[in-house]
Amino acid sequence: MAVHEHSHRTARFHLFSRGPRTHPAVAAPTGLVTHTARDHALASLRLLTGFVFLWAFLDKTFGLGYATASGRGWTDGGSPTKGFLGSVAAGPMESTFHAWAGAGWADWLFMLGLLGIGAAVMAGVALRPAALAGSAMMALMWLAEWPPAKRLSDGSPSMSTNPFADYHVIYALALIAVAAAGAGTTWGLGRLWARLPVVRDHAWLR
Repeated sequence: MAVHEHSHRTARFHLFSRGPRTHPAVAAPTGLVTHTARDHALASLRLLTGFVFLWAFLDKTFGLGYATASGRGWTDGGSPTKGFLGSVAAGPMESTFHAWAGAGWADWLFMLGLLGIGAAVMAGVALRPAALAGSAMMALMWLAEWPPAKRLSDGSPSMSTNPFADYHVIYALALIAVAAAGAGTTWGLGRLWARLPVVRDHAWLR
């Protein structure tokens, strides 16, 4: 009987004392789920952000009837930069943007930028160069719209809703975030891209 009680108490002691010891085994799947959820969230952000750039390229090229009216696309002889840059009405670079509006080099640089950034970000490759190019493009577009201005050059209200944080800033930060997190490895070609010899030798290409 004494042996039975001792065995019983020992069993009870181990039952309760091993609870915390098994906690890491329980925590591992939870951490894995959290890690996977983060990867999926960043991959979703990457795909959506890349699609913003890629769709802008397609719409401006073929005039799909959204921001660019049908028949006024780049393939129809329209200029992707003339309307936007020509209508700049505030900010320190107003006259400069007017001079750039409709220029051939500006159209090609803008459109190649949209295509390159959109395709790279959606594919999950060259995220760092894409983030740099995309942030520069967003900075120029931010300057063109100039959110700090309460009034335009003609004195009319600018209708700006925020003096700093508009959608251009959000897009730039999204590009930087997915590049910094290496978000191209989930639902993308990031791993294959990283194995290329030129990418292994030049980390800034990742």
